[in-house]
Amino acid sequence: DEHGSEDSFGRTIWALGYLIRFAPNDAFKQMGREIFFRSVQHFEKLGSPRGMANTIIGISYYLKDAPNDEGMAQILRRLAHRLTDLYHQNRKDDWQWFEEKMTYDNAVLPLALLCSYEICGDQEFLDVAMESTRFLESVTFRYGYCAPVGNKDWYARGGNVPEFDQQSVDVMAMVLLYYQVFQVTRDRKYIERLFTCYLWFLGENSLRLPLFDHETKGCCDGLEVQGLNRNQGAESSLAYWISHLTVLAAQEKEHLYLRK
Repeated sequence: DEHGSEDSFGRTIWALGYLIRFAPNDAFKQMGREIFFRSVQHFEKLGSPRGMANTIIGISYYLKDAPNDEGMAQILRRLAHRLTDLYHQNRKDDWQWFEEKMTYDNAVLPLALLCSYEICGDQEFLDVAMESTRFLESVTFRYGYCAPVGNKDWYARGGNVPEFDQQSVDVMAMVLLYYQVFQVTRDRKYIERLFTCYLWFLGENSLRLPLFDHETKGCCDGLEVQGLNRNQGAESSLAYWISHLTVLAAQEKEHLYLRK
């Protein structure tokens, strides 16, 4: 794209926030901070819910490294309140969601609010995150296994949930969401949900076909009506490996909490 998308901007801020928090050396950290702060002027100009959500997640990582930056914390709160405002505008008794349709990368929306709650402690962020997570779960686990909303069409209120095309990045977002819910609630059932989502990559899915390729160590792009999309793009392969590492981190956290 000539100007890029808000989604790509938000994912970049997420990556920069993570780099600042977990930089392997000071040179990388300072480089990350420089790019991060050159981008701050654009944070509150975002209009896309996913652009805002990805940016919120990046800011939350930054604030774990710089907890005394009250100015950045205020930006985080304002962005998170924009998400909760969207939620209240669209929420109905039978539709606890941020938009009139469920589209792609859905789990990043409640994930962003959970990250905001962890930093700010605002109960509204937690309440909206948990209610929307339960609704997303009722859709994603409609068969008992992970079956994210297909990207062939969108799921509108009162309509049918599209079965295909299921995307790897949607499953990764679910894995990350359940990991964050577990860290906030310490309820082990979310570890089980997290692992069930991860198994989607290994064949516990609508087509009973594994997407992870043990030979190439890459991941197929998704599940389509006719079978696997055998292209192994960077986004899908990263989605698998981020999910894999999150499972390992979750198991470690689970044992740590049990010891306490």
